Amino acid sequence: MAEKYIQELVGENERILLVTRQHWFVLFSNILLEILLIVLIIAGVTVAQIFFPLVPLVSFGYILVLVPLAGMIRDILVWSNRQYIVTNRRVIQVTGVLSKEVLDTSLEKVTDVKMSQSFFGRLFNYGDIEILTASELGVNFFKSISDPVGFKTAMLNAKEGMSFDEGGVHTQPAEDIPVMIAKLDELRKKGIISEAEFQRKKSDLLAKM
Repeated sequence: MAEKYIQELVGENERILLVTRQHWFVLFSNILLEILLIVLIIAGVTVAQIFFPLVPLVSFGYILVLVPLAGMIRDILVWSNRQYIVTNRRVIQVTGVLSKEVLDTSLEKVTDVKMSQSFFGRLFNYGDIEILTASELGVNFFKSISDPVGFKTAMLNAKEGMSFDEGGVHTQPAEDIPVMIAKLDELRKKGIISEAEFQRKKSDLLAKM
């Protein structure tokens, strides 16, 4: 169902390049307590049946398993329906099980992508992605996603591909560059990007004119 919903979000001539979720570590940490409760309840009721075999109500203790089991199912559904998608036009974040919330970030507005990986993140292939945009929102933060390197690479390749037509000719209009520089300057003044980052990106943009 989640895959079908993603396909409905895609526009004409828009292609899905990558779909990922938060790493399974996130899911495991969320359901670990519920798993332990299920094991303890089952073990407790089983032991009680051994010592009190003539008490018929003891077997009804298994019903208590439904409480942590329902919580575990909910956590699994929330995790599986939280998806991060890269298309040739946008980065899309989808959350929600029954009701959906969709956050779009146009690749044209992306000014920088920062990736952070701990030692265990590199070992198990997960990390954080921070997307800097030239908009009022400023930053989108995706925490503990699987394959962050592939996600960042797909984003940058798609963004670069937007600047070329089918014949491989650069199509970014030069008149858009001063607008982008002005937006970067606003981010610098707000402290979202540093002076060094502003100057580096400004130089890159001016080189394209």
